[in-house]
Amino acid sequence: MLSKKDIFGYEPDPQYSTAVAYFSMEFAVHQALKIYSGGLGFLAGSHLRSAYQKKQNLIGVGILWKYGYYDQQRDKDGLMKPSYVEKQYTYLQDTGILFTVPVHSSPVHVRAYLLKPETFGSAPLFLLSTDVPENDYLSRTITHRLYDPHETTRIAQSIVLGIGGAMLLDILKMAPDVYHMNEGHSVSLNFYLYAQHKSLEEVRKRVVFTTHTPEMAGNEEHKYSLLKEMSFFYHLQEHEVKSLLGMDGNSFSYTLAALKFARKANGVSALHGKVARDMWIHYPGICEITSITNAQNERYWKDETIGNAIATGKDAEIAQRKKEMKAELFKVVADQCGKLFNPDVLTIVWARRFAGYKRADLVMQDWDRFLNLINNSDFPVQFIWAGKPYPEDFGAIGLFNQIISRTMPLKNCAVLTGYELELSALLKKGSDVWLNNPRMYREASGTSGMSAAMNGSINLSLPDGWVPEFAKDKSNCFLIQPAPDGLSDQEQDKLENINLMNTLEQTVVSTYYNNNQQWLNIVKQAVADVVPAFESGRMADEYYNKMYK
Repeated sequence: MLSKKDIFGYEPDPQYSTAVAYFSMEFAVHQALKIYSGGLGFLAGSHLRSAYQKKQNLIGVGILWKYGYYDQQRDKDGLMKPSYVEKQYTYLQDTGILFTVPVHSSPVHVRAYLLKPETFGSAPLFLLSTDVPENDYLSRTITHRLYDPHETTRIAQSIVLGIGGAMLLDILKMAPDVYHMNEGHSVSLNFYLYAQHKSLEEVRKRVVFTTHTPEMAGNEEHKYSLLKEMSFFYHLQEHEVKSLLGMDGNSFSYTLAALKFARKANGVSALHGKVARDMWIHYPGICEITSITNAQNERYWKDETIGNAIATGKDAEIAQRKKEMKAELFKVVADQCGKLFNPDVLTIVWARRFAGYKRADLVMQDWDRFLNLINNSDFPVQFIWAGKPYPEDFGAIGLFNQIISRTMPLKNCAVLTGYELELSALLKKGSDVWLNNPRMYREASGTSGMSAAMNGSINLSLPDGWVPEFAKDKSNCFLIQPAPDGLSDQEQDKLENINLMNTLEQTVVSTYYNNNQQWLNIVKQAVADVVPAFESGRMADEYYNKMYK
């Protein structure tokens, strides 16, 4: 059996003596470990890196996805297509632990693997797999695809993560002081804990919860009858769950249940904390919802050369290194799109998880005005888009492909595929401007702008998510004026497109080409303001101080 020393490889710092298990459906720890889709995983990866650097007493619990999320490739017309390729990870340690989790009243075998801290510089991470010879084919597929589109498979995944993860910790004799649910996917672990302690208060003493979804439609729900049939409630009957949590109706909400099981919850920015409280406050029996703003790990994301140049105020070196990083990104543009971008030209990047509310095409809403912007020979502009839509979100895939088709004839516009950690880093390092224009109050945090700022890319953003806590317009970023609340989506898009284009034409472009010193001052101020306030060491400490103790 693995000892604590075998798992950690180091003695946790006594100031972090509270033992924590951090449950997440995805972790973006390294490019080579493809078990993540987007921001939730990027956040979890940075949390594990900082926990390792601080020697916190924290372990991660996740799932070993055989085919990852998906591989983003192109069809014969250059449009996006998802593909599924089996992944091999010889650097993971097979713990030798094989146990069974009840799914659909049948035992499903689960094997536990360990990503040791020294491999990629992260806190220990246990990954669970049902793809073992002891299972039938259907059971083996539970851990094949992150966010599988089939409802029963998704439920089974949550059972394996929640109940299976809690069972593993008991097998290891490592029952933590705190079970931290990063989003509601692992909420089934509470039913396992309730079976042990027979008391909701005893469960609450041990559980905290982070919510990331600021809209009802994004909070997962399933029919009580199906969940009961799937063994989601462990040994409880449907009526017992409803009585225990005071949750009637036909559907069971993961988020609402998590808010009732946890002793404390948090949103992932100050603004999102308020949005979450407004969303859930009228439900009785929920816990306090505070906020801990997401953050990103500086050591992982920041280019050391530009970091040193900014720290020492060497403007010529900042500008030179920025051009070098742009040239590295432009090699990918040339390789994928057959277009040669110029490192001297203002380069704007929109890159993140691809969803409709994030409005990747907002800048293109007035097509003639967009063409005038990018065809201005005196003040040229280059645009790059990247991101991964959910592979069954055909609306988002249609938008992605529409942007590819519309920009294909334009020599200074490119859409890149393969948006994972490495491409994300290249885009943040190689952009001059990081564009973020979601519908207001829909972006819980939006952390990509933090790691962009660490690399000398200036945020051009609506004041949503983390941005209001950071932004000083024209001092450390450029702000887009939001439309008044209460407008229709169409009216909001039209007005915010006008405000975005006005900001680009009148402020961003002119500053870049006509006032190089002011541009560099904004770059330097952004770095000064983003670290340590939005560095994940602050966040990792804040979780210990606000949530775990």
